[in-house]
Amino acid sequence: MREKGYGIIHTREGHRPDLSDLPENKRWRSRQIGAGIGDPGPCGKILVRGEAGWEIIPELAPLPGEAVIDKPGKGAFFATDLDLLLRRGGIQNIVLTGITTDVCVHTTMREANDRGYECLVLSDCTGATDYGNYLAALKMIKMQGGVFGAVATSADFIEAIG
Repeated sequence: MREKGYGIIHTREGHRPDLSDLPENKRWRSRQIGAGIGDPGPCGKILVRGEAGWEIIPELAPLPGEAVIDKPGKGAFFATDLDLLLRRGGIQNIVLTGITTDVCVHTTMREANDRGYECLVLSDCTGATDYGNYLAALKMIKMQGGVFGAVATSADFIEAIG
C-alpha cells in the first residue's frame, strides 16, 4: 500500500501510565482473564502507553510521517482524532487489518460505518484469539448485504487496485 501511495494509519490500544483513562469495569474485566490492564507482564505493564509490550512490532512499525492513533478503547474512533485526520485527508474508504478481528477491528469498523466511511476488512490480514469468533466476526460484516462493509482477501484486494 505504501508503494502505491496509500496513506497508512496505525492504531494501538493503551492507557495513560497513571491509568486515569481506564474505566474500572474494563480493568476488572481484564483481571478476570488473568492479565489485568496496568499489571506487570513480561513486556512491562499490560496495555500501558510507553511500555515495551505496547509498542508496534518492528515488522509493522510506522514510517516517518505515518499517523499513530493511541486509543484508550477498543475502537479507534473513541477518544481519538482519527475522524478528524480522515476527513481532513478527504478519505472515505478504509481498509482494516490487524488484531483482533472480533474486538478492535470490528469495533473500529462499526464506528467508521456509523460515520459514513466505506470499510473493507482483509480477512487474511486479521486474526483473533478464537477462530470461531474470527469467523463469526467476518460473517457479521457480510450480513444483510454488507451491513458494516465488505470482506476480501489481500490477494483479491491487490488485484482490484492494480
